[in-house]
Amino acid sequence: MIGSATPTATVRAQGEGQRRWFFGGGVHTWKATEEETGGAFLLFEVEMALGKQTPLHIHPESDETMYVVAGEILMHLDGAEHRIGAGGTVVAPRGVPHAFLVLTDATRLLCLHTPGCCQAFYFGASEPLEDGTTVSGVVDMARVQASARENGEIEILGPPPFPAP
Repeated sequence: MIGSATPTATVRAQGEGQRRWFFGGGVHTWKATEEETGGAFLLFEVEMALGKQTPLHIHPESDETMYVVAGEILMHLDGAEHRIGAGGTVVAPRGVPHAFLVLTDATRLLCLHTPGCCQAFYFGASEPLEDGTTVSGVVDMARVQASARENGEIEILGPPPFPAP
């Protein structure tokens, strides 16, 4: 997708951007789509509840950078675990196995994919939310796995690598 479109000037204030319930748990607010950036990157904010975790996975074609805006996560990155709190950053280069566990309620991350090639996966694994909707969506990992199979951009390697609560 890189170079396939002309980037457009984009301005979004706090709270602006399309909101989507992600079936892996959490609300995504889209800040810059791959169409708007000409495929250079994809940027979204995600708000998650305590205990949310991702399966162990890789992104074969993009680097994933996460900046912790609020809260704390436990990041499993290439076999090692790291606690990352507000103001911290983690970079998972393409092809590096990773997963995370949310350690505090109302954790917010800013997620950047470079290049912006993962949007079809996230859209396929989520649904739009109406403005002002309070979310108590249902986690549906089967839909996340189906989107991974149908859209690529992510390979799920196995279950979350964290001990059961």
